Amino acid sequence: MTNQLSAMLGTWQENRDSTEWVLGTVYRTEGSAYRKAGAMMLINGHGQQFGLISGGCLEADIIRNARRAMVTGKPVMLTYDGTDEDDLSFKLGVGCGGTVYIMLQPLGSANDLGLGDLYEALQKRQSGLYFQKIDAVEGYFEAGVLYGQCPAHIENREDGNWLVTPIQPEPHVLVVGGGLDARPVIGIAHQMGWQTTLVDPRPANARAEHFPTAGTILRKIDGDLATYVTDHKVDAVILMAHSVSIDAAALAVLCDAPIKHLSALGPPHRFRDVLNEAGISRNDLAFDISSPAGLDIGGQLPESIALSMLSGIHAALFKQSAAPALAQAAE
Repeated sequence: MTNQLSAMLGTWQENRDSTEWVLGTVYRTEGSAYRKAGAMMLINGHGQQFGLISGGCLEADIIRNARRAMVTGKPVMLTYDGTDEDDLSFKLGVGCGGTVYIMLQPLGSANDLGLGDLYEALQKRQSGLYFQKIDAVEGYFEAGVLYGQCPAHIENREDGNWLVTPIQPEPHVLVVGGGLDARPVIGIAHQMGWQTTLVDPRPANARAEHFPTAGTILRKIDGDLATYVTDHKVDAVILMAHSVSIDAAALAVLCDAPIKHLSALGPPHRFRDVLNEAGISRNDLAFDISSPAGLDIGGQLPESIALSMLSGIHAALFKQSAAPALAQAAE
């Protein structure tokens, strides 16, 4: 299981009535912190945790406090101050040096804090906002379209303070081409908790035994593929069939699809050949394009090239500059 919210909620949904559960949420941070406001984890009555809200150093203490929330049925509020030498987080050697505020909310059969609705929305790949009342056992989810990457924030209301967390389903990537170098792409994406679809009309390629973690394998590049991409809300496409004609066929079918990003393996002149064969101008495409695909990390082997491409897609979908993390932190 990954740390993606949909995977965590899937485990909770399957076992919600067999044991007690607590939702742990970072609702505020000051200074540097491993996870930011809105990060969540689930803890059950067996002491099992699903997800991370620190780098792993605070989880044992969080799990211990979760038992208190289960017993009392009331929220437990925690503060870990990495700047205070007398604070537990400092003694544990938390390296970020910031302060993290965490809320533990018990879940019950009569009050699931809206997680059931949130899980159903993610299954349908719907975005929305998740609301949690701070220092209370209240929460609900509202489905809706999100614009931009707004961060989680505290909203002051007459009835108290609420944490508002934007929720988006994990990315869904369509890989065109099922050769040897597509295997690590599917494998790494699966480890990240992303949804994956693989399409290749060639019988010798995209064989199920070589792609055991692929979510779906398709064999036709036609109008049905465009319908599939729309219905399953595919976010990004990678053209890596090593065949100009196959890549062009896919591009022609998907040129009007509501995807956000397209990565094309190979040098820029190859993508121009793909465009020419598809009879499409680059200006006709409304989505973001990366040609050559991926970030320049010096990759030469299939695994590092896959890492480069998926990193580039991650940066594009989450509207990040892909600058070094330390440089971003210093700004």
